Amino acid sequence: MNCNLGQICYNLPMKITRIKTQRLHAPLKTPFKTALRTVTHLEDIIVTIHTDSGQIGYGEGAATAVITGETLASIEGAIEHYKPLLVGQEVEAFNMLLQIIHKNMIHNTTVKAMLETALYDLRAQSFQTPLYRLLGGNQTRFITDITISLNDIDTMIVDCQKAIDLGYTILKIKVGETIAKDFDRIQTIAKTFPDITLRIDANQAWSPKETVTLLTRLENQGTVAELIEQPVRANDFRGMRYIKERTLTPLLTDESIFSPKQAIELLEIDACDMINIKLAKCGGISNALKIADMAELYGVKCMLGCMLEGPISVGAAVHVASSKAETITMLDLDGANLLATNPVLGGVIFNESDLRLTDHYGLGVQLIQS
Repeated sequence: MNCNLGQICYNLPMKITRIKTQRLHAPLKTPFKTALRTVTHLEDIIVTIHTDSGQIGYGEGAATAVITGETLASIEGAIEHYKPLLVGQEVEAFNMLLQIIHKNMIHNTTVKAMLETALYDLRAQSFQTPLYRLLGGNQTRFITDITISLNDIDTMIVDCQKAIDLGYTILKIKVGETIAKDFDRIQTIAKTFPDITLRIDANQAWSPKETVTLLTRLENQGTVAELIEQPVRANDFRGMRYIKERTLTPLLTDESIFSPKQAIELLEIDACDMINIKLAKCGGISNALKIADMAELYGVKCMLGCMLEGPISVGAAVHVASSKAETITMLDLDGANLLATNPVLGGVIFNESDLRLTDHYGLGVQLIQS
């Protein structure tokens, strides 16, 4: 097929010509506080993969050193490592490109997710279809929760009410101080907002026995949250199973699963009720799909979460959720909604709890505002 000047040639091979990065700094509406960290600004890196056909693939990643071990500098350095391996390759050799990403560097899961996202974006563009369609998805509208940061009880009550006023019906409550203070937080919020679905996230702050003590006390008083997320250290698989065997509240694993292999290990020992999949944590879309497939085999439902990232990365996660809608039944994709302004034009439509995919090709990203 021949193309006229200025046209994008979708049916011709696309060769990667360059890879660029830029830092994205955007303020949050309010500070984001967990048991692990406090964040006031989004600090992201955007990666763009350019091709000789004129198409550009977008990826994005946040520096979450306390979780993935990556910093802004390490992300930029890792992408420099990948440039000579990817530039000059044809996008049509898609599976080979994914192998290059995963076999030429260990760890660095955020970087791998960024590069994968940009490649998947290009691949969907080449087929002139939205990414979720390329992945086999059909659902285009989703509901996400919103995170209520760890604060004193009065502040958290105010934040909950603000979120409810914006239309949120599912609140993810950050806890992780003393058991006594966390019990008061959860119980007070549950009683104040009885019609709201509560998710609890302790971010690895408790021991297995503390978790069982707290959940049992809540359950005995009639407070059963939709789930408790990662209450113990990431590598404490036995502790996760200990909690699951002794409580009624469904147990969601997060930091315990960075890879499909870890997913199998937890599923095999029946150490969780649900899995939180994050692209930056598992190394990208390809591994996210594998984890979802494994969860489906074990009859375990999944959440699709984010790492306080911007609209590109969170948007990619929505596309993945569409492709596995029967297994991924919960979304914690509020990252873009926590920003004071949206720096990205195009892509997923973020309207507080209401997330909508469009029919634009690939991720649908059109422009990044400086």
